[in-house]
Amino acid sequence: MNKSQGRLVGKRIAILATDGFEQSELEDPRDAFSTEGAETVVVSPHPGEIHGVHHGKRGRKAVVDRVLGDTRPDEFDALLLPGGVANPDQLRQIPEAVDFVKHFMTRDKPVAAICHGAWTLVEADAVRGRTVTSWPSLKTDLRNAGAIWTDRETVVDRKLVTARNPGDLPVFIERAIEVVSGDRPQVHEATA
Repeated sequence: MNKSQGRLVGKRIAILATDGFEQSELEDPRDAFSTEGAETVVVSPHPGEIHGVHHGKRGRKAVVDRVLGDTRPDEFDALLLPGGVANPDQLRQIPEAVDFVKHFMTRDKPVAAICHGAWTLVEADAVRGRTVTSWPSLKTDLRNAGAIWTDRETVVDRKLVTARNPGDLPVFIERAIEVVSGDRPQVHEATA
């Protein structure tokens, strides 16, 4: 597809991640967003590269485009939060990362979180009253943070798109593209 014809032309999407990100949950959406014309930017607490995991085993590295401390969230139209257990667990302990996420949620910008990526949303106090899904082990954390948790492939609650695991990536990516592009009504919807 010619980037000038994509649904995300002119959009800048931040991908907030650090070591331990689930490889497919960063790479697949990033590649799809780029194909649709978006500029994707990997933002991390440290420069260089971050190490991914692939189903619990060491995965590929991703190049860090911008260091979190030198990046303003208002430079972006949307945010992707990939999972992997270690990735969001580290990010939620970094105040700048939590503030970065809060910026998108309080300004009603599109946010797409998959699997364990929702942990960072919990720390940002950004799920209260929202219907979400995630990796099943986060169910109690999300409910305790005020979310309505459901075991669905993908959930869209206004501009927040959540999914459970890498198996949900095709639908998750499509819903995220629709929300970021403005092609999707901003209503709650759960997909199988």
